[in-house]
Amino acid sequence: MDAPGRVDPALQAGNRRSMAGHVMQHVGYAVAHGVATVTLNRPERKNPLTFDSYAELRDLFHALKLADDVHAVVLQGAGDNFCSGGDVHEIIGPLVRLKAPELLMFTRMTGELVKAMRACPQPIVAAVDGVCAGAGAILSMASDLRLGTARSKTAFLFNRVGLAGCDMGACALLPRIIGQGRASELLYTGRVMGGEEAERWGFFNRLVAPDALAAEARALAAQLVDGPTFANGITKTMLHQEWNMSIDQAIEAEAQAQALCMLTEDFHRAYHAFVARQSPVFVGR
Repeated sequence: MDAPGRVDPALQAGNRRSMAGHVMQHVGYAVAHGVATVTLNRPERKNPLTFDSYAELRDLFHALKLADDVHAVVLQGAGDNFCSGGDVHEIIGPLVRLKAPELLMFTRMTGELVKAMRACPQPIVAAVDGVCAGAGAILSMASDLRLGTARSKTAFLFNRVGLAGCDMGACALLPRIIGQGRASELLYTGRVMGGEEAERWGFFNRLVAPDALAAEARALAAQLVDGPTFANGITKTMLHQEWNMSIDQAIEAEAQAQALCMLTEDFHRAYHAFVARQSPVFVGR
């Protein structure tokens, strides 16, 4: 008979896998101590996105749903900037030549990236320095936690290139982070939101010094990895799903979710550690 808590190998093979050795061609990727660090790495251009990097990021966050060795993600930009948005020459230029079916293919692909970020169970920590514009601002917004710097410049630039501010979920996500009025201002004007203003408005969880940003983001992710990662995944799921629920529905959904967490070994470990006046050691199940 299998030991209690042991996963059937056939079930494990089809639903859980290691992501430590995952290879990406257009975006930097590394895993250490349960934290995946994803780096937009075109610093000479302020880390713009391309068709290839959009698709690769979408596929990565989809794949992370099955990861058994990644429990938090850090999303950062190489150099002194986070992301300048879609590459003018490699995305914007080609888009003006496309017809409606291909344009819809592109906008759905970018939206799928945000949906994949929201659906992956790992909390995502965005480390935002310098330019954070357009689709880059969307990626930071779609993350669960955001650390910024005083010199960061966040801008939802879509209306400044003749497009609506309703891109990749911005009109749904941004008002929930900073409020309807403030979101409306940023999406109608496309103006830059400085780092201190972004922290004051609640877009950033906190500001750190630029030279400490990467380390602080990794430390925050490591703190999440050391916690009850199964329960953290449930928290992220409920934060996302409860947007579309009434209060009564949310309370019932949370009752069911919490009862499930009470069945985990982590919950039992926490109790016994408390009784023994020790710190619990969580294992994610």
